[in-house]
Amino acid sequence: MHNVAILIMNFMLFSLFGYIAEMLMCIIVDHKITNRGFLCGPIIPIYGVGSLFLIFFLEPFKNNPVFVFFFGIIITTVIEYITSYLLEKIFHNRWWDYSQNKFNLNGRICLLNSSLFGLGSLAIIYLARPIFSNFLNQINPTALIIMSMICFFLFVLDVIYSCVVAYNLRNQIIIFSELKNEKIAKIPGMLERLIKKRFKKIKKYPKRLLKAFPYLKISNEKEFEIIKKLQSSKKKYRKKRTYKVKVK
Repeated sequence: MHNVAILIMNFMLFSLFGYIAEMLMCIIVDHKITNRGFLCGPIIPIYGVGSLFLIFFLEPFKNNPVFVFFFGIIITTVIEYITSYLLEKIFHNRWWDYSQNKFNLNGRICLLNSSLFGLGSLAIIYLARPIFSNFLNQINPTALIIMSMICFFLFVLDVIYSCVVAYNLRNQIIIFSELKNEKIAKIPGMLERLIKKRFKKIKKYPKRLLKAFPYLKISNEKEFEIIKKLQSSKKKYRKKRTYKVKVK
C-alpha cells in the first residue's frame, strides 16, 4: 500500500509541476495567468502520466543526459499525440492544433513542443525526481497513505466533473452545428425561435475551458456565436419572468 501511495503522490506532484510550467509559459508568452488544465484543480494529468513513463524507462539511463533528452522527446511526443487523438474521438473536438507550427504532424504534435518536452524530461529526471523522492521519503508512511487517498479521491471527483462539463459542451456544439445547417433556421427570425425551443436542454459551461483551449472556440466559431445568442435569450427571458412575478 505504501508503494501505491508513493506512485499516486508522484503522479499528483508531477501533474502539479506540469501545471506550474504551463502557467509560467502563459505568463511569458501571453503576459497573463491562464488555467491551462482540462481539470478544475491545479494539475495537468498528462504531465503526471508522462513523468511516470519517463522515470520508468529513462531513470536507468540517467548517467547519459543525451539519451534521456532524445528518448524523452520520443516518449512525451507519443503521449501527447495519443492524448490529442483520444480527446478528439471522445469529445468530437480538436482541443489544440499545431498546424501553424513548422514540422507538425496532423496538427497534434510539433517539433518545437517536442524539443521543449525533451528539456522537460531532463528537468524531471535530474531535478524534480530527486526533490520529490526526498520529500515523500520524509513523510510518515501512514500519513502518506492517507494523503494519497484524499488526493486520489479529489482527483477522481475532478475528472468526473470535468468530463461531464466537456461532454455537455460537446453536445452543445453538435446541437448548434446541426441547428445552423437546418434550412428552416435560415428563415429570418426562425433561428431565434428554434433556440428558444431547445434552450432548456442546454447547460452552462465554465469559460475557463475555452481560455485553456482557445482552439476549441476558434474551430467552432459559428456554433459559439449561436450559443452567445442563446445565453442572451436566456437572460432576457429570466428578466421578463422576474419582472412579471414582481408585478403580480
